[in-house]
Amino acid sequence: MRTRQPASTLEDQPIPVRAKLAAAWTSFMFLYAYVDILGFFTPGIVEDILDGKVFEFDLSQTFSTTALTLMAIPIFMVVLSMTLPARANRVTNLVVALLYVPVTVFNVAGGFWLYFYGLGVVLELIVLALVVRYAWTWPSTAPSATATTGTRPDRETVRAPR
Repeated sequence: MRTRQPASTLEDQPIPVRAKLAAAWTSFMFLYAYVDILGFFTPGIVEDILDGKVFEFDLSQTFSTTALTLMAIPIFMVVLSMTLPARANRVTNLVVALLYVPVTVFNVAGGFWLYFYGLGVVLELIVLALVVRYAWTWPSTAPSATATTGTRPDRETVRAPR
């Protein structure tokens, strides 16, 4: 007769806020790029590009530099999310994510396929909302009473209530 073994429970490791932010910015970057790349399959887009137009804009060094800058910011946010000190990290993520909301919404204006571009914008906005949530709810620590006296306690950090 076989005895039944209890099912093992997978350990759910906590993910650091920095890693969540970097992952969210990576996801945003891929969505941003792939919406543009897949947009090339829209009839007439390649012909317009060959004629020197993207949406209402003339292709120029200014256009290309602006497009590169808009793509480079999320790329740098991946690195900054992992390396900036906590306070600067939180503020930077909040500001950049909130600045990207109108940029992202504007991108639907250039889309001829409303479902495709609409879905892209909705997905990008969801990821930006996650960035704002992760940064806004960044855990903080309360200063301990012994920190002001110059001694360090050998105990876990106390979390401050929000």
